Amino acid sequence: MLEAIRDRSKGWLAKVILAAITIPFALVGVDSYLRDAGSSVAVAKVGGDSITVQEYGNALQNLRNRLQSEGKVDQSVIDGPELKQAVIDHLVEGKLLAAEIKRANFVVSDEQLSHYITGEESFHQDGKFSQELYDQFLTERRRTPSQFENEVRGDLLSMQAREGLSALAFVPNGVANNTIKIEHQSREVSVAEFKTADFIPQVKVTEDEVKAYYAEHQDRFKVPEQVKLEFVLLSANGLIASQQVTEQEARDYYAQNAAQFQGDEQRRASHILISFGVSPTPETKQQAKAKAEEVLAQVKKNPDQFEQLAQQYSQDPGSKDKGGDLGSFGPGAMVKPFEDAVFSMKPGTISDLVETDFGYHIIKLTEIQGSGQSFEAVQGQIRAELMYQKALAKFSEQAENFSNMVYEQADSLEPVAKEFGLQVQTSGWLSHDDGAKFFKNDRLMDIVFSDEVLKEKRNTEAVEVSPNNLISARVAEHKPATARSFEEVKAGIEDFLKQEKAAKLAREKGEAALADLRAGKATALTWTEPVTVDRRNPQSLTDLSVSTAFKADAANLPAYNGVADRNGYLLTRVTSINFSVESDEDQRAAKAQLQSALAAEYRHAYISSLKQKTKVTVNNQLLNSDQANP
Repeated sequence: MLEAIRDRSKGWLAKVILAAITIPFALVGVDSYLRDAGSSVAVAKVGGDSITVQEYGNALQNLRNRLQSEGKVDQSVIDGPELKQAVIDHLVEGKLLAAEIKRANFVVSDEQLSHYITGEESFHQDGKFSQELYDQFLTERRRTPSQFENEVRGDLLSMQAREGLSALAFVPNGVANNTIKIEHQSREVSVAEFKTADFIPQVKVTEDEVKAYYAEHQDRFKVPEQVKLEFVLLSANGLIASQQVTEQEARDYYAQNAAQFQGDEQRRASHILISFGVSPTPETKQQAKAKAEEVLAQVKKNPDQFEQLAQQYSQDPGSKDKGGDLGSFGPGAMVKPFEDAVFSMKPGTISDLVETDFGYHIIKLTEIQGSGQSFEAVQGQIRAELMYQKALAKFSEQAENFSNMVYEQADSLEPVAKEFGLQVQTSGWLSHDDGAKFFKNDRLMDIVFSDEVLKEKRNTEAVEVSPNNLISARVAEHKPATARSFEEVKAGIEDFLKQEKAAKLAREKGEAALADLRAGKATALTWTEPVTVDRRNPQSLTDLSVSTAFKADAANLPAYNGVADRNGYLLTRVTSINFSVESDEDQRAAKAQLQSALAAEYRHAYISSLKQKTKVTVNNQLLNSDQANP
């Protein structure tokens, strides 16, 4: 257990990523950077749910921004594969937890939700919950009460699922003290080796030994059975070129998705908010609207006094004292009705009443900075997106017919190729493993080597080898497994047997030396210079050297230990021991760290169990493409 916990706690980068990618509980919520996904292309699938390119891209950029703003890591790390993997793992975990929450009927009642929010110290003033602070918090983060409350509810549900099991983690004092004593220890270590390579000149292998090994291990020298395949591929990408997109379709898409094409455009606006509160009744909404209409009439009559009227009437505590000024913002920053209004206005104009979950707004657009992308500039991009969407739709239409045809006309691939305008392709000779690598799919090759396909020469069923790619194959030629001749493998066997004999001799010499050392006998060995190491800092030693040294019984020094490995036999000598945990405070901190590590191990095991019960596939090619990496 200790080794597993230690392995998962290594790495400063892993800890930085974990800290940064974990959204502050009850303050942001994962939906805040996954909303408004523009593309439905899946970078990963978790059971029946998908993680789109847009979801992944937004989460990755969000994490990069946070790390850069905190100055924690350099650019090479921010652009590196470990960060990308951390993001996709986090999103996959979120999908797994969401499915488990639904399956197990986790519930957070309205009373629990209210108790948590009203108990949050960020919303307290003079020791009591402050509605004004709460409203200000929502305004500053541009969240409606319902949005924020849904996010908090989701966070609490996730905490139930993720933290419930880990809360059971308990380390008895005796175990904890012993573990800490072992874990927080450094040892002065030197190393000596009996190397296999040094003993090779001393060993001989006869031809009879080589022949005997060949006869006894025939299975090791077999060439696996192989096939040549004919196959057809129905791919969404292959359908793109045949799709047509009219200019009107492109213009409609541009209009419906205007926020995507604002480029670096920022808009600055002020507003007057007349709030109708949380969970308003029809009466309170009507009262708020009547009040807003009165204020709007004053604004229309005296537009130059907008700032003064905002200070007088606005119920937005975050902008009221600034004359309603909200500063500059881009697309996606505001709730949709507010954003739609702002991005349809010209500078200096004042809107009619705009209703959102916050209440009724009177908006004044004060400035436009930067510029959006014109239809002409993004027309090609839009056409490509629409062509791909149409290709996906066409693929979905054709997939069932394709699957039916390769099954119903199983004696040839020509009919399905002709029907769908596909090419019958031919592979080279492939073993099962070769084919799994070639098609990047084990299941297809399992079917290829089944009796129905291999012996009866039938088409395979249509197999989705990757997202939106269906393949059916048939065996054109087959070679059974055969054994390599003795002459082909003779030299390799001889080298292998020499290595085996030399390794055995090195191990025997090493074990004899270890026995002498432990018995206190003088032994002529070449030891390395002593270095002080602990479990996290091996210095110049290998991990094997450190682990072997820490397994030595150090009751009496010097202490010796040894281990055989592929290079020969390794001896370690421990000449002194030091403990880094001495004070009571250090002891308590170490125990808390151990408890936390065990809880993390419980959580890891829980997520692993969910993964085992759910099919999780990641499109690594798409994950590492420019499309998925902003």
